[in-house]
Amino acid sequence: MITSLMRTYLTRSLQPFTFTNQYDDKLNYEQTEQLGLYVHIPFCRTLCSFCPYCKETYDAKQAQAYLQALLQEIDLVGQMQQGRKQVTSLYFGGGTPALMLQDLATIIAKLHTYFAIEGGIGVELHPGDVNETVLQTLKAAGVTMISLGIQSFQAESLHALGRTPVDFARIFQAVRQAEFSVVDVDLIFAIPGQTTKTLLADIETAFTLGATQISTYPFIDFTFADNAYKPLPEQQKKQMLQAIATYCAETGRERTSVWTFAKTNTQKYSSVTRDNFLGFGVSATTLLKDQFKINTFSIHAYIERIEQGQLPTALTLKFNLRQRAVYYLFWRAYSTEINQSEFKQFFDVDLHQLYGLEMWIAKIFKLVVLVNGNYQLTTKGAYYYHLIEQAYTTAYIDRMWHVARTEAFPEKITLK
Repeated sequence: MITSLMRTYLTRSLQPFTFTNQYDDKLNYEQTEQLGLYVHIPFCRTLCSFCPYCKETYDAKQAQAYLQALLQEIDLVGQMQQGRKQVTSLYFGGGTPALMLQDLATIIAKLHTYFAIEGGIGVELHPGDVNETVLQTLKAAGVTMISLGIQSFQAESLHALGRTPVDFARIFQAVRQAEFSVVDVDLIFAIPGQTTKTLLADIETAFTLGATQISTYPFIDFTFADNAYKPLPEQQKKQMLQAIATYCAETGRERTSVWTFAKTNTQKYSSVTRDNFLGFGVSATTLLKDQFKINTFSIHAYIERIEQGQLPTALTLKFNLRQRAVYYLFWRAYSTEINQSEFKQFFDVDLHQLYGLEMWIAKIFKLVVLVNGNYQLTTKGAYYYHLIEQAYTTAYIDRMWHVARTEAFPEKITLK
């Protein structure tokens, strides 16, 4: 209900977000500034029940077929421009990208054919895949940032997630020796049985072992997941999120997004807070000024569509101005700052012209403060964003991914 009311009000329209299977085999990104890249590797050794992302159990033959299709998709998209396009960053997600470790250099080299990657290259890693050989192979391929899916250092919390403990000291020793510019550690809070004390111990352990950043995500029970346990009540989530923010502030770590905290003066790892990006692989999304596109979640359908010389787009949303502005502001708010000049540059219209009243109300209720002309979320504002993001995940992402997992090319998905 809350997402429907907010969508209606903020877009000034009863029109829902409607994704259809009508799409163009052309992406107009050549003039797009601040463009990022994302590549999805959908293979895992075992499938974690809590993880909602598009994934399948690893099969070597299927992985090689997927690699060839992925390289062809990069060709299809890259050839839509003249020369090499400057991009801000490249992230590999999954799944478990390390299962295609020897292929990552090939994928990166193919992307370099069409794109000049100015910033870092990041890769998500399952802790079970981390060793000196893997890390050195990644560095040789040009990877500068890693994100470790630790989730928790506590045996009880890992058990609730269907994970088993590993030798964390050995893992982080190898990571420190490899000297990546960014070491992000993913942690989950509100895991069944978790306490604030054990959560804060996880955070301190991560930073002590060498993390430059921690990403703390609330445990969300997706409808299509097979979790044996349910997340903690919202009141406990609130207390935990507040405890994380307080602890990090007291220990000199800065809040870089609603759920992310980092050592000061370090580079950030964020594959989501980018204004525009091109996505490659199954389930990958592409966000441009006027449209949002989602690739099919089916590996078989993905390969088949690519072999026909077509983009593997399953669904496309064509934005109007206010829809795009709402999407933009949603993720800028997640990063805890809305820059007015950057909004004006992106949309060629003042923020206050579209949402002056809303920003005034946010200030009155102390959800944001104005600092050097930019709006920054307060601790209170970050908590309410946390609530909205969870509602958005349940109402939109859960429903869309549920359909996309069962239909390779849905006719339409309407998000009200």
